[in-house]
Amino acid sequence: MSLLKESEQREVGEAIARVERDTDAEIVTVLAPRADDYAYIPLLWAGLVALIVPGALALLAGWFGLDVFWTGPWIVLLVQWALFAVLAIVFRLPGIITHLIPRHVRFWRAANLARRQFLEQNLHRTEAGTGVLIFVSEAERYVEILVDHGISCRLDNAVWAEIVADFTQKVRAGHTQKGFIDCVEACGSLLKTHVPATHERDELPNRLIVLDQSDIS
Repeated sequence: MSLLKESEQREVGEAIARVERDTDAEIVTVLAPRADDYAYIPLLWAGLVALIVPGALALLAGWFGLDVFWTGPWIVLLVQWALFAVLAIVFRLPGIITHLIPRHVRFWRAANLARRQFLEQNLHRTEAGTGVLIFVSEAERYVEILVDHGISCRLDNAVWAEIVADFTQKVRAGHTQKGFIDCVEACGSLLKTHVPATHERDELPNRLIVLDQSDIS
């Protein structure tokens, strides 16, 4: 996972500016490295493994009459603590923690962050309710388009599904910047037809907003 360079971010902003010439919609793009730090997930898994595995092995050894030095209760407890400490560190590695988090939890956290950003970026305060948020959380491979009432009353939410699916594939393939530009242009084609420009305005910044950890916490 790698967030976009400044030049790539500028290109996304330029695409927004081009699209907004032909529509009253106000498009804001937001990119988050992840939707949560999931600090509790490694601890949960480490605790579960440390609780079950040493005790289960000691129990099996007792059943089969095996003379294993660590089957005593105090030794088992020490093994559990040591295993918990090691796994709590190992499970925090980026390549591992993602696989430990259930998909519905990852998507739930990303969806919550998207809705927070819709409010924090003032997309609900546009002149005619024409705010459009294009949100991506890279770690979760999550993409969502949220629109205000001035857009939803003219376009059914189902029209964004294909655009979101295409963008999601690009994020998974590591082509996040191209995904943003293609998504902005695809949205622009719909908005130009259904929410055409009626007068010149630019209420929200035309740039890609990249969140850091303080924005997510």
